[in-house]
Amino acid sequence: MFRYALPLALPVSLALLLTACGHEEPVQATVRPAMVVQPEPSAQALDSYPGEVRARYEPDLAFRIGGKVSRRLVDEGQRVKANQALAELDPEDVRLQLDAARAQVAAAAANLNLVRAERDRYKTLMERQMVSRSQYDNAENLYRSGEARLKQIKAEFDVASNQASYAVLRAPQDGVVAKRAVEVGQVVGAGQTVFTLATDGEREVLISLPEQHFGRFKVGQPVTVELWTQQGQRFAGTIRELSPAADPKSRTFAARITFTAGKVPAELGQSARVFIQSADAVALTVPLSALTAENGATYVWVVGADNKLKKAPVRVGAFGEKTVPVLEGLNPDDWVVAAGVHVLLEGQQVRPVDRSNRVVNLAGKE
Repeated sequence: MFRYALPLALPVSLALLLTACGHEEPVQATVRPAMVVQPEPSAQALDSYPGEVRARYEPDLAFRIGGKVSRRLVDEGQRVKANQALAELDPEDVRLQLDAARAQVAAAAANLNLVRAERDRYKTLMERQMVSRSQYDNAENLYRSGEARLKQIKAEFDVASNQASYAVLRAPQDGVVAKRAVEVGQVVGAGQTVFTLATDGEREVLISLPEQHFGRFKVGQPVTVELWTQQGQRFAGTIRELSPAADPKSRTFAARITFTAGKVPAELGQSARVFIQSADAVALTVPLSALTAENGATYVWVVGADNKLKKAPVRVGAFGEKTVPVLEGLNPDDWVVAAGVHVLLEGQQVRPVDRSNRVVNLAGKE
């Protein structure tokens, strides 16, 4: 009897088991992270120029008076604070000039006291009609002349006093001594450059542009900058300044590149390379790992504003070592998945991140 009942019980048990499984909660698909990048201009369509990181403001510092340098208080490359003494001139000459001006002030003050007393005496005598009006007027003119002379000498004394303070060269603001042009014992003239100060604040890249291509560069033109210490990472920038005259030795035009990418880890003196788009048509490049193929067609995965994947067919050029040029099918503002493309699906929801595993917000992407 059990032998006949067993075959009947098995289908019933399986049906009950399948029914029980049908009531389980469906498993929600996890949103996987996807590393995304934007297409970059092809290296073949970019001109690159070596440069050096400089301060935006580099004032030349000089004494306001001439003299012999008696002390040099800082070295090249040293960081200085605002109002810090950098160098001093021999104070003997300015001290003697100050003493002479002080003596002239004392002499002028004594002469003024004398002519004032003489004027007052003549005034009393004139009131008593013992001297003429012309004699009193002469005494009055001498007094006014003495008074003006004292004002003049006091002004000269103030100038001499200021010049005594000019014997010490001070930093106008915080920065780094970028260049030193004098040594102790050297005689310098007023206005002769003694130090060049690289002030704290904005950093720029100084490059030299060849004269045969100078005409196609302009102020405000966008560029990208790669620092020697941050290889593989490029920062946005623009041409801020173009020299109107070529260097007489190198026959190149100096250009200054300012960063527009916010805070950039650029330090004074670092080597950099500036990439400027050439005049030819620019192809875009993506990493080789972003490409996949199916049925003979090549495509990439583009992430939309809703963080969903879309297959984008592309036409590519010759493969490079790490990148491949995309001739058709991509826009410069697209975000492309750069790794793990063989396991992705059309319409799949992803969490876009950059190479540093930081979430990329694509909500504003049109």
